[in-house]
Amino acid sequence: MALTVQEQGAATRARHRAPLADRADLAAAWRAFWISRVVVWAAGLAAIGVWGQQAAHRVAFDPAGLTRPYGPLADLLVGPAARWDSVWFLAIAGSGYDGGDRTAFFPLYPLLVRVGGILCGSPLLAAIAISCAAFLAALAVLHRLAVLEVGDEAARWAVLALALFPGALWFSAAYSESLFLLVSVGAVLCARTGRWAAAGVLGALAAATRSAGLLLLVPLALLWLDGWRARGPGRARVADLAWLGVVPLGLLAYCGFLALGGHGFTAPFSAQDTWHRSLAGPWAGVRDGAVAAWDGARQVVHGAAPPVYFRPAGGDPVEVGRHNLMLFGFLVAAVPALAGALRRLPLAHGAYAATALLLPLSYPVGPQPLMSLPRFEAVLYPLFLWIGLWLARGSAARRAVVLGLFAAGLAAFSALFSTWHWVA
Repeated sequence: MALTVQEQGAATRARHRAPLADRADLAAAWRAFWISRVVVWAAGLAAIGVWGQQAAHRVAFDPAGLTRPYGPLADLLVGPAARWDSVWFLAIAGSGYDGGDRTAFFPLYPLLVRVGGILCGSPLLAAIAISCAAFLAALAVLHRLAVLEVGDEAARWAVLALALFPGALWFSAAYSESLFLLVSVGAVLCARTGRWAAAGVLGALAAATRSAGLLLLVPLALLWLDGWRARGPGRARVADLAWLGVVPLGLLAYCGFLALGGHGFTAPFSAQDTWHRSLAGPWAGVRDGAVAAWDGARQVVHGAAPPVYFRPAGGDPVEVGRHNLMLFGFLVAAVPALAGALRRLPLAHGAYAATALLLPLSYPVGPQPLMSLPRFEAVLYPLFLWIGLWLARGSAARRAVVLGLFAAGLAAFSALFSTWHWVA
């Protein structure tokens, strides 16, 4: 059937707008990427130069030298991207799963690192390159989604806020965070724009990157329901819904692979015992985190008064108290962002953020209940959609203060991480 003049004009305008939108997305992403990564590398390298590295931690956590394979100068340059859990991902990329603690780390990122390492001759360089490329792409995809949901101005601030958030340190490290951010936001954007096959496939990739990828079923199902209500029932709507069934296949494929290898179908979950993470009930981590923060405040003020949750190897137990205070601060700060996302954004986004926070808060770590919370928050894009909207509606002073605090936190995290001090 021939298009009307109006439809032809709309199609022409859409074709011309698409490249402009792509350029705007990439421009916003590139600006946020380089500003934030300058902070990471400048703070990390400066900290190594001033304070050196915790040799005990480096040797204990990386006895094989996977994060320092090049020599003094090159090892220094990759320092802000290669610490702590980087060793796990590099070990899996190099020799696969051994059926032990490694099974807690999902396979898509180390698989890409393995392939990249074969191509470039260095798994560590491949890991950093994959993380940085995925982060840049994720920022561009987030900008496109944010334009749809909160407008151009708020989208710009949302992308910058995410890139400068202290937990964004891990987006350029040899960690799976940036890959998960890319495929999870990509899945939601595809669902938001009616590309359900792509949404299902990206959701499956997210579920093969982190266990939380399965929670993408929440926003995808709610977005499908919005479409059903807007356009009414039909065969196409049912076919779209069927693509949501693809999402769990990423997790099932990984569990099946481990079962065939003799490691057990539930190995990714039983391996969490190594990190003292266990089900304590919905939102139990809020209570446990508050108690740990109170005890941490007592330890900071009075010294190592009991209870000392654990004593870092060769470290000061009061340091644990400071960590617990800091982690509880991140939880408190997430509350207004979550409330704002639930109030100001379509339900799909706020519901996803709430569900994704519920997961770690229901499985607190015994010795440090809110451990890794800044990393978990960093990939919750709805929080940053609301922050972008809040910054866009506020004054220049508000933006300067918030982004300045974010950048200072990112620098502090980078300094600690690069010198082999535990952070988050």
